[in-house]
Amino acid sequence: MLKNVLTLDCKQQAERICSFIRRQTQALKREGAVVGLSGGVDSALIAALCVEALGKDRVLGLILPEKESSPDSCKFAEKHALKLDINTETVEITSPLEAFGTYKKRDEIIKQFFPEYNKDYKIKIVLPPDLLGQDAFNLFRLITKDGKGNIRSVRLNKAALNGIVAATNTKQRMRMLHLYFYAEKKNYLVGGTTNKSENMQGFFVKYGDGGVDIEPIAHLFKTQVYQLAEYMGVIREIIERKPSPDTYSLPVDDEEFFFRMPFDTLDLLLYAWENKLPLADICAVMELSEEQVKRAFRDFTAKSNASRHARKMPPTLEAENGK
Repeated sequence: MLKNVLTLDCKQQAERICSFIRRQTQALKREGAVVGLSGGVDSALIAALCVEALGKDRVLGLILPEKESSPDSCKFAEKHALKLDINTETVEITSPLEAFGTYKKRDEIIKQFFPEYNKDYKIKIVLPPDLLGQDAFNLFRLITKDGKGNIRSVRLNKAALNGIVAATNTKQRMRMLHLYFYAEKKNYLVGGTTNKSENMQGFFVKYGDGGVDIEPIAHLFKTQVYQLAEYMGVIREIIERKPSPDTYSLPVDDEEFFFRMPFDTLDLLLYAWENKLPLADICAVMELSEEQVKRAFRDFTAKSNASRHARKMPPTLEAENGK
């Protein structure tokens, strides 16, 4: 195992992915692609690859902000779309989320812990930091910041966590609804943006950002996404931005929300875990102890097992019986 094992031949990889996009567009009898532009690197890369594969006139960028999105998300998405010279539609999804009760359902749970919670508060949920440095269970904490800047936190029990996540995941599912409206209206396919680091551990929402027609970068680790994004000319603001789910009113990046370690470390460990490399080799190359590597592998296994259902089609009786 070498530290440069994930280094891409970006020209070859771009050509391979673009060929895949063209083949699938033809196979699905679609005339172009819709990409949800989040202001993040994955969607920016997918948009650039779709333009390269299909031409700018056959790619639509859909920007779907809501009241808790970072203002930078829209700004960077628009700037990247302008560079690509693609058509965009911006649809504010706050109203349909309010109609469903997304914020209300979530806030009712938060008030169980902080009765004084109101519209001036901002919130996020996080996991314990530094998985390699400390052995801690994946127990989420709710962080609140009131209108005066006071920060408080509380550990979430399973019912509260499930309720907050269920409400928050309606944001991704509302975006999916809009993506398919525009895709079907134009006879386009929906281009997915999930990378391998996310897919292996289930860091996506089933029938949300996981509800797409093709996944062109699901074979690329996040660090490889950055390599290809540089090659494809994704704007600097997006490349330099910390990846984030962007679904909470307080800023939270992917590392503190889910992965618990930096991507350059995460991806090498995921590669080693997937390929069942010898523990001694991993420790030597990455300068980690056996306990640190085993701790990471336990975390990967738990997350992969918990999200297995999200990576598969729904079970059927015939499939269960081996037919």
